[in-house]
Amino acid sequence: MNEKITKSITKTYRKTIWKRTLKALDEYQLLKEGDVVAVCLSGGKDSFLLACVLKEIQKHSKYKFTLKYLVMDPGYTKEHLDLIKENAEIFELDLNIFNSNIFEDIKDEKSPCYFCARKRRGFLYNKARELGCNKISLGHHFNDVIETVLLNMFYNGVYGSMLPKLKSDHYPGMELIRPLYLVKEYDIVKWVKYNNLNFLDCACSVATKKVDSKRLEMKNLIEELVKIHEDIDINIFNSTTNVNLNTIIKYKLDNKETTFLDNYDK
Repeated sequence: MNEKITKSITKTYRKTIWKRTLKALDEYQLLKEGDVVAVCLSGGKDSFLLACVLKEIQKHSKYKFTLKYLVMDPGYTKEHLDLIKENAEIFELDLNIFNSNIFEDIKDEKSPCYFCARKRRGFLYNKARELGCNKISLGHHFNDVIETVLLNMFYNGVYGSMLPKLKSDHYPGMELIRPLYLVKEYDIVKWVKYNNLNFLDCACSVATKKVDSKRLEMKNLIEELVKIHEDIDINIFNSTTNVNLNTIIKYKLDNKETTFLDNYDK
């Protein structure tokens, strides 16, 4: 891999990218001895950073794990696919590219991004299992987490976050992990500019016509709130780890509902 790119992660962005990824791996126990991890590359900045970081961690890790770099082609143009391949050469990644027909399948959906995410996950699990993987790794970062919290509150009326790891309900023995969970998007953008890299933004032929902008609304809202108080994004994230059930009217655990009245007179 390009030495400048590697050093930029371990040196220049050591505190904001390297250490935060290591912290997430340790705190949430994302990797174990003998894991075979499919690093899922969409072609964007987040997934390529993920591949770069995990590849470097693999060199220094005290336990052994295997990485396989997976690219699902949902209907990219030749130009878009060529850019992914060019970046894979820069990062020295041996890609496993396979085709799906997702863009065609979702073109008539009212919420194409939602259905694309669901379908894409299934394709990735299937291919990862075929390659002998027990985990898939996605490039979701800190901002994806807090945007999800606000999306759930504002548009679904629930309090729920995006977990750092998740066991699959439909693919026994498979697990999803998010190593960039504590890395802020702002720092990823800085890393991209520092190395003069060029990645896909949104290569979806459907989203250009029908954009589900709710997540973008949350992104813009958080940016405005941070201008008022610089720690607001951190406080949103911390709220997912500081839940006081004594102040909650009703909550569910394993589909069992509990209200504050259940123990009110005890």
